[in-house]
Amino acid sequence: MHKPRMQPLASFDIASLQYLDERGQTTQTLPDFATPDSLIAHYRQMSLARMVDGRAVKMQRTGQLGTYPSSLGQEAIGVGVGAAMGEEDVYCPNYRETGALLERGVAIEEIYAIWGGDERGQNFRHAREDLPLSVPIATQILHGAGVAFALKYKNAHLNEPARVAVASGGDGATSRGDFYEAINLAGDWKLPLVVVINNNQWAISLPRSEQTACKTLAQKAIAAGIPGLQVDGNDVIAVRQAVSDAVVLARNGGGPSLIEAVSYRLCDHTTADDASRYQSEETLRAAWSREPLVRLRTYLDGAGLWGDNQEEELQRELTQILEQGVRNYRETPRDAATAMFDHLYATLPEAFLEQYQQLQGGD
Repeated sequence: MHKPRMQPLASFDIASLQYLDERGQTTQTLPDFATPDSLIAHYRQMSLARMVDGRAVKMQRTGQLGTYPSSLGQEAIGVGVGAAMGEEDVYCPNYRETGALLERGVAIEEIYAIWGGDERGQNFRHAREDLPLSVPIATQILHGAGVAFALKYKNAHLNEPARVAVASGGDGATSRGDFYEAINLAGDWKLPLVVVINNNQWAISLPRSEQTACKTLAQKAIAAGIPGLQVDGNDVIAVRQAVSDAVVLARNGGGPSLIEAVSYRLCDHTTADDASRYQSEETLRAAWSREPLVRLRTYLDGAGLWGDNQEEELQRELTQILEQGVRNYRETPRDAATAMFDHLYATLPEAFLEQYQQLQGGD
């Protein structure tokens, strides 16, 4: 049978980035930002994020919060992303973002308010222009492309400083049309957008192996004509470096990037899930050996920068901070029941007026 002759038109490579391996050993020279002070600060923030998540799960079990998505085992991604962004940049987050929110200055009580059903929690006191958490899958990446277009327009036509939009999502987000549309648009229009995908191996109960035939999620950037990079998502140094480079590229007019951060979800998808139904104990044990806090702690110990005394002092300090955040949340007066309608429409449609009046106690 005749086989036609075909000429190769293009070839592509996907690189990976790691600074700390699974044993907490360096694999290459650390970047300039990785000073003892900054690494200890990252370890502190990851530890706080884990404590905030752990308390949230307990509060949900006792009826003080609604359904909650923990970021257990994925703290390096959130903290690394938050640390790489400038204060002036705009974050378009997924729903599993405790570490990034803390890095962006969001208060613990604001995080708890979000999951306690109080939308005032998303009216962040510090990160004023960051978007609310997105529970629908991948829509925030489209929002990020829209924000990036606005930022580019303001820079070009209104002489505003260059700013970057950073959108985050899980591995399941890359299976949605919103994701492809967003990166295609961003690549074509060369928008200042950085998309960070937390590949924690599970889209609820669906394993990453059953989501796509792609060897990596980073290679999905190729179809959009933008850079794609895979990083070790349990290495906070690698995450921060990769996102920092992508932010600088976008800020300088170089267009968007896609970063796949490989991690593992050490917890249920949310408090409404039971991951023991589909996660094997063997795989979970192996994932715990690679988790980000132990990895960075091992490096700090080996470098003589940390020890048991510092750890005990840190845990006491963070416990006090956590308890204050819990008190602030519990002491916040409840919002009016009508608040659920207040930001839906400029003018409330007539179909909702009766419900609104009932909540007001009217006729």
